[in-house]
Amino acid sequence: MSTGPGADSAPVHKPETNTPRPGKGTFSSLAIRNYRLFFTGAIVSNTGTWMARITQDWLVLSLTGSAAAVGITTALQFLPMLLFGLYGGVIADRYPKRRLLLVSQAALGLCGLALAALTLSGHVQVWHVYLIAFLLGMVTVVDNPARQSFVSEMVGPGQLRNAVSLNSANFQSARLIGPAVAGVLIAGVGSGWAFLLNGLSFLAPLAGLLMMRTSELHKVERAPRGKGQLREGLRYVAGRPDLIWPIVLVGFIGTFGFNFPIWLTAFADDVFHVGAGTYGFLNTLMAAGSLVGALAAARRGSTRLRMLVVAAGVFGVLEIAAALSPAFWLFALLLVPIGMIGLTVNITANSAVQMATDPAMRGRVMSLYMMVFAGGTPIGAPLLGWVTDTYGARAGFATGGLVSLAAAVVIGLVLARVGGLRVAVGWHHGHPSVRFVPVRRERLATAA
Repeated sequence: MSTGPGADSAPVHKPETNTPRPGKGTFSSLAIRNYRLFFTGAIVSNTGTWMARITQDWLVLSLTGSAAAVGITTALQFLPMLLFGLYGGVIADRYPKRRLLLVSQAALGLCGLALAALTLSGHVQVWHVYLIAFLLGMVTVVDNPARQSFVSEMVGPGQLRNAVSLNSANFQSARLIGPAVAGVLIAGVGSGWAFLLNGLSFLAPLAGLLMMRTSELHKVERAPRGKGQLREGLRYVAGRPDLIWPIVLVGFIGTFGFNFPIWLTAFADDVFHVGAGTYGFLNTLMAAGSLVGALAAARRGSTRLRMLVVAAGVFGVLEIAAALSPAFWLFALLLVPIGMIGLTVNITANSAVQMATDPAMRGRVMSLYMMVFAGGTPIGAPLLGWVTDTYGARAGFATGGLVSLAAAVVIGLVLARVGGLRVAVGWHHGHPSVRFVPVRRERLATAA
């Protein structure tokens, strides 16, 4: 194994002779059979997951009438990631990821079926939803880092960036379908059927995992059992500015900028006074933008931290604009670019972190990434739920945008300082511009 940092130092695995060599293009990773099975199973379960997520938020709002209660549900689902996320990464680095995913995907399906049984029987109470949300979070502690790092084992380092982008496109494609179907089911036959379909949808990824050819997986050295593996992962990230600052930025945006279940339910119910069907439509619009962002990322050949910082700043500005939108149609239209830029932030950070991480450390690094991205939700969701309930949906949404914008500016300046750059404001090719320029170059020009 190479000891150098970054994607360039990652070991290159020779593909099996019976494995088709992937080419270039937006969908190049799908030429690999194992990834194609993974992708197909994921789009089915992701559709079910989005159905359940939308239905869960609407069910909690119906049972309690409180946006804060929706925030509590979201917080409970992500609390285990905050508390135990790093240990999930140690487990993902220590055990075969395919076997871990077989167990975790089956457990997620059983949680969906349990909530379906409670809802269809008419016995569901809000504490039931809270409990199942927490159990889902416990399973996700292991499922997330195992699933994130398993991608490199299926496709190898050469296709990793493309596969990460296609995973996000997969998730967002399901987001186009799931909320719309959930809205129809809630209005037509009730919430329980959406939960039932979600539970059954996990049969697809389980079948895909079982059908994989293990001989075609790219072998990665697993971390042996031993003490200090968690601290080793933290020290590894702490010594790498190209890892720690993107993770910090994603942590702020995930904690404060991605609380859409709270804001969209509040805008649908309190601001624009629309029903579950229109709430699903708002989620579909955001998913459409996210899908465009994911496909655009799949076509890009490189990942730059500058793009991450700029996208994060634009994301914050768009959220503030949406919060202040006076009309429903303007609010709805702004959700499309919000989804697109939000996905650009997520994919750019995810692929940059994965490509810069040595394979043996990838599970622990990605668990830290997911811990700060999703694990901050138990802090941000109740807080912004309270702001939304107390000061209104517009204030809650604007708060998330302001924090995201401030984080992008501050961390952009930190990365510029680490890289020996400075902000240059002026005119470039006849247009106003804000650029990072090397400090050394400016000094030389001044001296000349």
